[in-house]
Amino acid sequence: MIALENINCINCKGRSQSIFEGLNNEELKLLESIKNRFSIKKGESLFTEGVFPKGLYCLNEGKIKLSQIGFDGKEQIVHLAHDGDILGYRALFGEDQYSCSAMSIEHSKVCFIPKSQFYDFVKNNAKLLMKIANLLSEELKQAERKITITAQQPVKDRVAQCLLVLIKNYGYEKDNSTINIVVKRQEIAGLSGTTRETATRILYQLKSNKIIDLIQKKIKILDINKLKEIANNL
Repeated sequence: MIALENINCINCKGRSQSIFEGLNNEELKLLESIKNRFSIKKGESLFTEGVFPKGLYCLNEGKIKLSQIGFDGKEQIVHLAHDGDILGYRALFGEDQYSCSAMSIEHSKVCFIPKSQFYDFVKNNAKLLMKIANLLSEELKQAERKITITAQQPVKDRVAQCLLVLIKNYGYEKDNSTINIVVKRQEIAGLSGTTRETATRILYQLKSNKIIDLIQKKIKILDINKLKEIANNL
């Protein structure tokens, strides 16, 4: 990790997508005074499953994966974070160990707020506490939906849904068709609840049907409507 100069929270490009979006200028200046900002390289760990949190992380810029190690020793990706996401907040508020590990999948910039200072910051801010509660509720709904999808939806549909989630979170490159993230086949498999071999086979099926194209480590969307049709077949 490399320490960086703090940026003005008012001008943070990820703030519009974060729980801090509704803070006024005075609150943002206070937030800026209690946080630190640093960069992490691709493949570098932010925090590790089973460790107690020392504060709250907020992804300023970049891409970070959250994953767990299953009973079989294999990695299971539970979330791919994007600009503005807060990380590790459930363990922080639950005063529990991290239930997953966080690792950068590209060079990223992260802000960190120490535990005691973040507690002091939120305890008198009802709006912020409500946003955190809403975020918890939304994550619970998504987890419940993922269980239903994994149990009932064919794996091809789940892979298509995974690609749509990547588009939603990271958007496209300048060509407006290539998903703006380098994602490994194993990571797509983890997000889709299947094996790497199955995920790879389905990706090539989608390619042969001219729904996507696979260009080195990138995925180009050729027929978004067909992809949505497959993903919504639940």
